[in-house]
Amino acid sequence: MEIEDVVKGRTVPGEFLEMARAHRDAPALQWLDDANVWQRYSWGDYMDQVARHAAAYRRLGVGPGDRVVLMMRNIPEFHFVDMAAYFVGATPVSIFNSSAPEQVAYVVEHSKAVLAVVQDKSFLDRFLTVRDQLPTLRHLVVLEDGADADGDVMSHDELLAEAPAFDLDAGAATVSPADTATIIYTSGTTGNPKGVLLTHANIAFTVESLRRATETDDDELFGQRVLSYLPMAHIAERMVTHYQGVFLGYDVTTCPDMGRLGEYLSHVRPNIMFGVPRVWEKIQSGVEAALAGDPERKARFDEAVATAVPIADALTWGRATDEDKATYDFLDELAFKMVRDLLGLDECLFAVSGAAPLRAELIDWFRAVGVPLSEIYGMSETSGPMAWAPRRVKSGTVGPALPGTEMRIDDDGELLCRGGNIFPGYLDDPDQTAAALDEAGWLHTGDIAEIDEDGYYRIVDRKKELIITAGGKNVSPANLEAALKTMPLVGNACAVGDRRPFVAAIVALDPEMAPTWAAQHGITETSLENLARNPRVIAEIEGQLPEAMSRFNKAEAVKKVRIVGEEWLPDGELLTPTSKLKRRGILARYAREIEQLYGA
Repeated sequence: MEIEDVVKGRTVPGEFLEMARAHRDAPALQWLDDANVWQRYSWGDYMDQVARHAAAYRRLGVGPGDRVVLMMRNIPEFHFVDMAAYFVGATPVSIFNSSAPEQVAYVVEHSKAVLAVVQDKSFLDRFLTVRDQLPTLRHLVVLEDGADADGDVMSHDELLAEAPAFDLDAGAATVSPADTATIIYTSGTTGNPKGVLLTHANIAFTVESLRRATETDDDELFGQRVLSYLPMAHIAERMVTHYQGVFLGYDVTTCPDMGRLGEYLSHVRPNIMFGVPRVWEKIQSGVEAALAGDPERKARFDEAVATAVPIADALTWGRATDEDKATYDFLDELAFKMVRDLLGLDECLFAVSGAAPLRAELIDWFRAVGVPLSEIYGMSETSGPMAWAPRRVKSGTVGPALPGTEMRIDDDGELLCRGGNIFPGYLDDPDQTAAALDEAGWLHTGDIAEIDEDGYYRIVDRKKELIITAGGKNVSPANLEAALKTMPLVGNACAVGDRRPFVAAIVALDPEMAPTWAAQHGITETSLENLARNPRVIAEIEGQLPEAMSRFNKAEAVKKVRIVGEEWLPDGELLTPTSKLKRRGILARYAREIEQLYGA
């Protein structure tokens, strides 16, 4: 049956009610409280909390067509606050936690939000700084530290006080599949963010498409453990742990601090794990750093991985011989099983990387050690995903089009997409909508792609980010940056060279591997800033550069690098919340270093 027929009439609140009533006593949300004790909400608890919050919204006068903005970390309350909005006919909109007051003002004003719910005073202050610029905002609610709230600021207790009974069935019945389910504001790598409208029909279609791609039944997916730790303002986290959580019945653990990801992984042992590339890079570099203290042991482990890579590929595609299987089982018992257990990934059924390119070598490494990592491709305008092959993985590709989705490559190499996951347009921006969606319903992704004989797509680069050298050579910076990050001491990289005589790069040291390497080589000062200036570190990276660039031709290969000792963190001036490069920010931050690369 076609996906459109299967999901016809479905909405987020309708699916939530069906799931909560069918599994009232099953675990839905888990979190670590302030006393460091694990707590749980059942689906019945979840439903009760949604009813209380929906009643409170109605008491405040929030109703059909209104927007509710949310600014909070990954906490269980997010799910109540967000879900309740649907039952009064409102649309929840998340704001990135890193947003400055001016950015907060832009989203609130652009969305015409009437209610804001924030986690604590640190977020509240950003609203209060620009309060006079928010004429549509009638109410501000702070979940924590709200005892001293004044003016039009309301504490969470005040919000829920004297809330009347609420008819969830009646609330859900007012929501149509064509209604806007959320507005995703693009992370703004260039210019003001656009408001991506996504409907309930978009969400329902995408969840079913993803489920079909896993080749797994609903009852097998119910109760699977997932970890929520990435920004809810990004469609990837919303889709994986919020919407799929509701439609498929996941057991979601909320992690409010990415710095504690390792601790949470060890406890949760997720069955489904989504991460941006930097998450997977840091997990792998952590293993490499731990092994580096014993060179002989590391050499044996690296040899085991090298042996396992082709076997893992053969197992994936059903080409493995009995001898292959026996060899892999031996290596797994000897080395890999212990690594998976230490990482908390020993029960992982689907490990997924998305939101930015992931180098093929890293996918090979994880699959070799038994973590079933695959790369997914999509964007906010496609409700998240559009291409993925979680079971039959080809490293270096993002897989074929998802079930129910059409993809094709235009004459100029741009990737186009069409299907039930495609957004209806940008909020109050017909010109940008017309530029993205053509009359035949094709979304112009802005990505340059290639397709192989099996229908698997490889993303070359963003159409607007291609470097054109002074000699007229078109160069993909993403491919160069992925190659640069294969060097153990490099944590991140940004290729430069537009209208320059050659391609160069700014490379940031890996905060785990670089100090470990330095200590092993007798370098006592191991701060990243000092290591970036250390002649031995510079010589090591420059010595590895030719090999890293060996697959590129002379005109496109990076000729020179400038090493910096600043860690590039997500949600800052250099990276988006999902660790995409903010090229404009990087070029501005390192303008002097870039000029020095070219002898200016």
